[in-house]
Amino acid sequence: MSNPRVWLITGASSGFGRLMSELVLSKGDIAVATARKPETLDDLKAKYPSTKLLVLKLDVTHAQEIKYVFIKVKETFGRLDVVFNNAGYSMLGEVEATPEDAARAMFDTNFWGATNVSLETIKFFRGENRPAGGRLIVVSSELGVHASGGCGFYSATKHALEGVTSALAQELDPEWNIKVGCFATVLYISLYSLYADYSCGAWNVPHRGYRETRRRI
Repeated sequence: MSNPRVWLITGASSGFGRLMSELVLSKGDIAVATARKPETLDDLKAKYPSTKLLVLKLDVTHAQEIKYVFIKVKETFGRLDVVFNNAGYSMLGEVEATPEDAARAMFDTNFWGATNVSLETIKFFRGENRPAGGRLIVVSSELGVHASGGCGFYSATKHALEGVTSALAQELDPEWNIKVGCFATVLYISLYSLYADYSCGAWNVPHRGYRETRRRI
């Protein structure tokens, strides 16, 4: 019988991250489930032993928390096979109506947070796994391929993430045996389920010129 794989899942408290955590555990693999509020996973902790489930606090906008998670994975399981890089959130609002600080905060999570998780993943797969290798799955969105009105800055975060992930995949030495891919979810999942760990933003207050546009959207 093959050894169970060790998965690291970000944004695991709800939505797609939660579903992936449950699926991994149901298949007999090991889940390292992370969330900004780890207590949201207490019910899973009650069902599975520590040899199968490790729950850790992680806000991906904090680089030191990301590094700590990978250190704990190494200390606890000695290796890591799959990273499901999922944490992020959406924000609805016209480009003109979205405050710059809100858009920048979303980039800090959806782009920089996810990118930093990817970079730590590559370091771990190459430097800690013996033999080297692993699979990185970066969760994107259909809106990272085809933008939609009302989701301009969210789409921009995912376009950026798609771009840097594609470049990263091309830069890796094949001898490292690291597989990288983007998983583009459909609109319904990415806006209302997938990123619930970071909350789904409500509509921003629109400029009066967009009220009719918003009704159409």
